[in-house]
Amino acid sequence: MSNMINSKALTDRFIRYVKIDTQSDDTVSDRYPSTQKQLQLSNMLLKELKELGISDATIDEYGYVMGTVPANTDKKLPTIGFLAHVDTSPDMSGANVKPRFVEQYDGSEMVLNKDLNVTLSPKDFPELKNYIGKTLIVTDGTTLLGADDKAGVAEIMTAVEYMVNNPQFKHGPIRIGFTVDEEVGRGVDHFDVKKFKADFAYTLDGGAIGELEYENFNAAGAKITIQGRNIHPGYAKDKMVNAILVAMEFNSLLPANQRPEHTQGYEGFYHLIKMDGTVENATFQYIIRDHNREKFEALKAFITKVTEFINMKYGEGTATLEMKDQYYNMREQVEPVFHIVETAVKAMELVGVKPLVKPIRGGTDGARLSYMGLPCPNLFAGGENFHGKHEYVAVESMVKATEAMLKIIELYAKK
Repeated sequence: MSNMINSKALTDRFIRYVKIDTQSDDTVSDRYPSTQKQLQLSNMLLKELKELGISDATIDEYGYVMGTVPANTDKKLPTIGFLAHVDTSPDMSGANVKPRFVEQYDGSEMVLNKDLNVTLSPKDFPELKNYIGKTLIVTDGTTLLGADDKAGVAEIMTAVEYMVNNPQFKHGPIRIGFTVDEEVGRGVDHFDVKKFKADFAYTLDGGAIGELEYENFNAAGAKITIQGRNIHPGYAKDKMVNAILVAMEFNSLLPANQRPEHTQGYEGFYHLIKMDGTVENATFQYIIRDHNREKFEALKAFITKVTEFINMKYGEGTATLEMKDQYYNMREQVEPVFHIVETAVKAMELVGVKPLVKPIRGGTDGARLSYMGLPCPNLFAGGENFHGKHEYVAVESMVKATEAMLKIIELYAKK
């Protein structure tokens, strides 16, 4: 298998996919998917699956694409699912992506955009040293790349093509799924697990080569609205309540050491992601994360107490907190079927990849799917520096991700 993955076909797919703007929108809550442009790629994938002979490939009203590579053996084997999401992050533009290949990267600083003085340097990103001699795909410094998760999409499509074109590769039923709106936390809001009919699945939505994740954050989102009182500044003494300053005070009451820039590993955080306001009214949003459920609940309880303190100090109704859980740690759903992790570890080793099992400091569709009855660890897709202009992916990592996926399928077929 290792020399049979067509890296050009894989990268051609990837380039084709990233050139389609599929950015989701975290400000839209009454439409699914949040942006219609995501459906352009979903429909392209549907067409390509059908061209590969996946006769049951469908797209539903929500933009989910599903299809089956039928079993080609009489052995009774589990139905394995593989999923990736088509949308890219709202954090940076995904329009007019202009990917560029850097052949045999030499470990030096790369100029992504001379006019804007945007560079990609191992001084800032030391992990680049791991890619010396590899072929990198980088941005032009004005957009994200979209390897999150179009690398995963391209890898799954390449694996499907391999299975279709190599009938000697024996496998059980393989289910393919492409989701939307993962980047805004609504990726599987309408996903029909029963219709998907997989015994277990893997998302290809991880980062660097070797990453394997079956633990993720418990996650919540919090929106705080501050109602101020705007008075002419010349006559404001003992009357004005500046909503902007109250919002700043609110933020200062949260522990500074529990911000993303000061945490790692299993440590949780409050992350201020958006702030907008005037003297009269201010709104700001946080994401709240922790791997441990008790600590997660404590973080939510503390931000509630801060809200109560602000109202006690400035008057009831000054601060309004809206908080909603988004997803939970998948570990407790995966552990009863831990063979899906063990098989992935063995598959990586057999294709020459050192497994890097670690907790996700984020979340994937798989986290929520695990709680919907579909245990779903996360495999590496190969990209680095997601969600920004410094994003890149190594071609070799994408090839290995495809090989690892096929090796998982092969190992289950041999059991």
